[in-house]
Amino acid sequence: MRLFSLFLLSTLLLAVEIFAYPNYSDAIKEKKIYPLGKNIYEKRCSSIKPSNYNTFSALEDAIKNDAHCKKLQTKYQEALALYLWEKVRITKKDKKYPEIVVTHKDKCPVCGMFLYKYPRWVSMIEYSNGKKLYFDGLKDLFKYYFEDPKDIKGLFTRDYYTQETIALKDAYFVLGSDVYGPMGNELIAFKDKKSAQNFFFDHRGKKIVNFKEITKSMVYKLDE
Repeated sequence: MRLFSLFLLSTLLLAVEIFAYPNYSDAIKEKKIYPLGKNIYEKRCSSIKPSNYNTFSALEDAIKNDAHCKKLQTKYQEALALYLWEKVRITKKDKKYPEIVVTHKDKCPVCGMFLYKYPRWVSMIEYSNGKKLYFDGLKDLFKYYFEDPKDIKGLFTRDYYTQETIALKDAYFVLGSDVYGPMGNELIAFKDKKSAQNFFFDHRGKKIVNFKEITKSMVYKLDE
């Protein structure tokens, strides 16, 4: 009963955050919201650094508490938050990551599975010396990573929805969903928290975590 109550509470909190996110059409944002937010940012609130915040709610709170921005009307604070979150922050994080490409000979070093059969699930460890290892999913990647995390330059996978390469350190992961990878239960990766939350509700996920929250026991529990 206690576990169910905690799950219900976490689900309600996620729902609140999703539905609190301003809902405007792309056309309205481009024509009105973003220009207004940009004008406010450049004239009054340039001290706000959107890259410092991991969630839209945290950015909103920072704007409301800023010495200059807190005096703005609510609609102007909202326009500023949307502009910073969806334009400034995304632009600065639009990095070029290495492509994840495997051949018919590549096998997962953990389970031995041929990887070319499951391209959308392939994840990668890139080492400082240029060596790359490919895995059939994040579960096996993390099993390998936790055994020897040395000399690693980067950890990469594909966003579940867009299939673009993303860095694990910036990603969000859904656990316990009804979507399975080649090796069963998986960590499903997304480039932003909003996408992870949408997937969480659509596919009955049990938990959303970021990279720093992933533990060895959490990964192995997916095999149970």
